[in-house]
Amino acid sequence: MEAFAQFTVEGQRVYGMLHVPDGDAPAQGWPSVVMLHGFTGHRMEGHRNFVLLSRLLAARGVASLRFDFRGSGESQGDFSEMTVSREVQDVVAAFEYVRRQPGLDPQRVMLLGFSLGGLVAALSAGEVRPHRLALWAPALPDLWLPMLRGGAFPPTVTDYGGWPVGRAFLQEVVRLRPLDAAAAWGGPAHVFHGDADTICPPAWGVRYAQALNCDATAIPGAGHTFDSLEHVETLHRVTARFLTGQG
Repeated sequence: MEAFAQFTVEGQRVYGMLHVPDGDAPAQGWPSVVMLHGFTGHRMEGHRNFVLLSRLLAARGVASLRFDFRGSGESQGDFSEMTVSREVQDVVAAFEYVRRQPGLDPQRVMLLGFSLGGLVAALSAGEVRPHRLALWAPALPDLWLPMLRGGAFPPTVTDYGGWPVGRAFLQEVVRLRPLDAAAAWGGPAHVFHGDADTICPPAWGVRYAQALNCDATAIPGAGHTFDSLEHVETLHRVTARFLTGQG
């Protein structure tokens, strides 16, 4: 079953899609995963990565919620208002939404984040306490340092290829310590990255894995968005194996 989902954060509507396996739910309910998209991304992600993974997981007995952060995709809000702390608020609300859904196990809600979504997932884990934590090509604050003008914060909004990046986002993101948050997370985790990623280098994935005390899986030849059918198939297969508790 696939159905539109919506919930409210600080008066703004957040829109997403809820995938639930077909058939009767087990007594304890289906496990589920909340998916976090990347910077300037949306709930489908490139190559429909989140859509395809959600459908693969549903066929294996795992529900999922993929949603647009406020200011992204179809959710309300303006991108210029976006900050990491606001996205963490969205994650908390998303977990509350999933844990209220009939047929889903409120104790087995997992978290998957891609790129900036991976950074947000690491910062959110201590608050939402996911059953499992998966990071795809997780970002570090270093990614946004080039947007500072001569080392200074822009006065208002930066035009990032047509995206209005707010000053508040840049002020906050460069001061965040996601690796410390990852190190404080004691639950099951796994990091997945392309070994040819030039946006969020593989070394960043290794640093996250070291902080999380978990394994990291490198997808040979894959870039940041896993730009081939083989890379996507491999990424989905190994991610599903982890989320279903098989690896």
